[in-house]
Amino acid sequence: MSELDLIIRLLGSPSEDAGCEGGMALLAEYVEGELAGRDVRRLFPTLVEHLRNCRACEEDYEGLSALARELSA
Repeated sequence: MSELDLIIRLLGSPSEDAGCEGGMALLAEYVEGELAGRDVRRLFPTLVEHLRNCRACEEDYEGLSALARELSA
């Protein structure tokens, strides 16, 4: 993690953030899109911002993503 990423994680960002509730509502669609090869960073910018700033949601994403990859293999 770069110093800038650490600063943003600690202080937040001026960009829009989906928040935990909003992020969880989009997470399954985000992971499905990622597996399908879609440009999810462009399609879900508020979720990307939230995952960058929220370690708990980032862990949920990592777990769901790993499970989805395993099931699709």
